[in-house]
Amino acid sequence: MKRWFWVASGILLGVSASFAQESADITRTLSVALDTVWVLLTGLLVFFMNTGFAMVEAGLARAKNTVNILAKNFIVFALASLAYWVIGWGLMFGDGNGFIGLTSLFFANGGVDEGYSAISWTQVPFWAKFFFQLVFAGTAATIVSGAVAERIKFLSFLVFSVVLVGFIYPIIGHWIWGGGWLQELGMWDFAGSTVVHSVGGWAALAGVLLLGPRTGKYRSDGSINPIMGHNLSLVTLGGLILWFGWFGFNPGSTMGVGDGTAIAHIFMTTNTSAIMAILSAMATSWILQKKPDLTMLVNGALAGLVAITAPCAFVSVPSAAIIGLIAGILVVLSVFIFDRLRIDDPVGALSVHLVNGVFGTLAVGLFAQNGITGTETTNGLFFGGGVSLFLHQLIGVLVVAAFVFTVALIVWAILKATIGIRVTREEELLGLDLGEHGQEAYPDFQGFLTK
Repeated sequence: MKRWFWVASGILLGVSASFAQESADITRTLSVALDTVWVLLTGLLVFFMNTGFAMVEAGLARAKNTVNILAKNFIVFALASLAYWVIGWGLMFGDGNGFIGLTSLFFANGGVDEGYSAISWTQVPFWAKFFFQLVFAGTAATIVSGAVAERIKFLSFLVFSVVLVGFIYPIIGHWIWGGGWLQELGMWDFAGSTVVHSVGGWAALAGVLLLGPRTGKYRSDGSINPIMGHNLSLVTLGGLILWFGWFGFNPGSTMGVGDGTAIAHIFMTTNTSAIMAILSAMATSWILQKKPDLTMLVNGALAGLVAITAPCAFVSVPSAAIIGLIAGILVVLSVFIFDRLRIDDPVGALSVHLVNGVFGTLAVGLFAQNGITGTETTNGLFFGGGVSLFLHQLIGVLVVAAFVFTVALIVWAILKATIGIRVTREEELLGLDLGEHGQEAYPDFQGFLTK
C-alpha cells in the first residue's frame, strides 16, 4: 500500500511540475507577444509621423516647391532604412568601445541577436527592436529636410541623408543608448531629445549655413522679407499627426508593456508638455506679433513634444507643464533670433528640434525625480540632486553639438565642392518642382506657382 502511495505521489508531483513549467512557458510567450505588439504598434505610430513632417513642411513652403518637399519626405525613409540596415544599426548597438560599435556590424547581423548587449534588456524579437530604432533614425533625417527647403539640390539631400543615418546618427546613438561613454557618464535621454532631435538640428544648421538664405528672404537694408507658406490646412493636419505619433515616440521607448504605470505616466507628461507649449507659444506670439500666429501654435506643440522627449519618464506631470511652458516661449523667440541672424529656416525646424532638443536634454538635469516611473536616475537640481546630473546633461549637449555640427559641416562642404548643394537662381525662382522634378503639385494654377 505504501509503495502505491509513493508511486502515485511521484506521478502527481511530476504532473504538477510539468503543468507549472508549461504555465510558466505560456506566461512568458504571452508576455513576449504583448511586448512585441506594443513595440511594433508604437513603431508604426512613429513611422506615421513621416506623414506629419511631409504635411507641415509642404504647407510651410511655397506652392512651387510642394512636389520637392513631398518627394524628399517620401524617399528619405527608404534611404534611412537602407543605411541603417547596412551599417547604422551595428555602429549604434554593436558591442565595441565607448565611442562606436564594432561587432556584428553589417546588415544587422542577418537578424541574429548576438553582439548587441546594450539593447538586450528588452525581450522582444530582434527585428522588432530593429524596426523601432529604425523609425527613430529616419526621423533624424527628416528634420534636416525642412530646414534646407526651397533651395537644396535633391541629389545632395539624398546623399547627406545616407551619411547622417548610416554614420553620424548611430555614433551619437551608441554614445547615449548603445553602452557608450555618455551613457556610462550618467547622461539620460529617454526617447531622443538629443539622440534624434538635436542630432537632426545640428546637422540641419550646418547645411543651412553653407546653403545661405533663400533668394529674396533678406533685403539689402538688412530687413526681413517674410516668405509665407502656401497651405496652413496642411500645416495644421501635419502638426496634429505629429502630436498623435508622439504617443508612440515617447511611451513606445519603454519597449515593453510590463509597467503600465510608467507608460501611462509618459503619456501624461508628453501631452501636458505639448498643451502648455501651445498656450505659451500663443501668448508669446500674440505679444510680439500682435496676433496669434497659427504656425507658431503648431510649432509650439512640436517644441513642447521635443522638449519632453528626453525627460518624459524622469519628471512629474507638473514639471512637464513647466517644461512645455518654457518650450513654447523658446520656440517663438528663437524663430525671431534666427531670422535676425539671417539664418533662413523655412519651417522653424531649428527652433523646434535643435533649440528645444537642447533644452529638453538640460531639463532632465533640472527636473528629474529619481524613480518616478521606476527608473533609477538621480534627482535633478530642483529636487535636491545638486548639479551633478545637470553637468552630465550639459556635457552631452556640448559634445554632441561639437561632433555632429563639425562632421555635418565637413560632409556638406564636400558635397558643395563636388556635386553642389544649391539649385541655380533660375531654378529657385521658377520652383524646385519644375526644376528638379519636372512636375507641378497644382498644375491648374500655373500663374500662382511662380509667386
